[in-house]
Amino acid sequence: MVQPGELYRQRFATADQERRAALWEVLCRVVLQRYVEPTDTVVDVGAGFCEFINTVRCAHKVAIDENPAVREHAAEGVNVIVGDVHAVLGNVADATANVVFCSNFFEHLRDKHAVLNILGEIRRILVPRGRLIAIQPNIRYAYKEYWDFFDHHVALSHASFSEALQLSGYCIEHLKPRLLPYTTKSRLPQTTWLLRLYLSLPPLQWLLGKQMLVVARKAER
Repeated sequence: MVQPGELYRQRFATADQERRAALWEVLCRVVLQRYVEPTDTVVDVGAGFCEFINTVRCAHKVAIDENPAVREHAAEGVNVIVGDVHAVLGNVADATANVVFCSNFFEHLRDKHAVLNILGEIRRILVPRGRLIAIQPNIRYAYKEYWDFFDHHVALSHASFSEALQLSGYCIEHLKPRLLPYTTKSRLPQTTWLLRLYLSLPPLQWLLGKQMLVVARKAER
C-alpha cells in the first residue's frame, strides 16, 4: 500500500521543493504575513513540507501532519506534532492559537462531514477573534484538473467552503476566489520575480487563478 509520504516524494522532487520554498517566501511576505502578528502562536495544519510555517514571522510555530517526514522539513524552532490531524487537534487546549493555517488540506479529507469536524476543532483551539487562513483549490475554476490527484476526495468552491465556515462558527474576513494557479507546476509563475509580478496584477490572478484564499475569524456565539 502506497503511503502519503511515498506519494508526495514521487510528486515533488528535491529541486522542485527548493523552488517551492522560494515561492512561498514571496507569498508569505506579499500576501499572508499581514494576517499574522509577530507575537502570535501559529499552527500549520497539514504542514507537509513546512514552506509556510518555516517562513512566516511569529512568536510560536506548530506544524501538524500525519506524515513523519514533516520532521525533516521543519526549521529550527518549529514544534512538530505527527499524527492523525483530528486526533492531534483534539489534544490541543482551547483558545491557544492566534492563527491556524491550512494549504491544500481540506480536499484530502474523506468527506464533508470530516471537513466540518476539522473546522470545529480549529475553531475550538483559536483564541477569540483568532484567524483561520486557508489556501484551497477552487472546484469552480479547477474542475478539469481537480481529480487528477489520486488523494483528492472533497471538492469545494469558494461559495461552499464559505458556507462550511459560517456553519462552523466563523465570519469571513477576506475571500479571494482566484489567487494562485492550480499547482506550482503551472505555466506561471515559476520564479520569484514572476510571482511578485503576478501578485501585483489582480487581472492576471482572475485569468490564471484556480486556488482561493479565505481568511475567517472565530465568531462569538
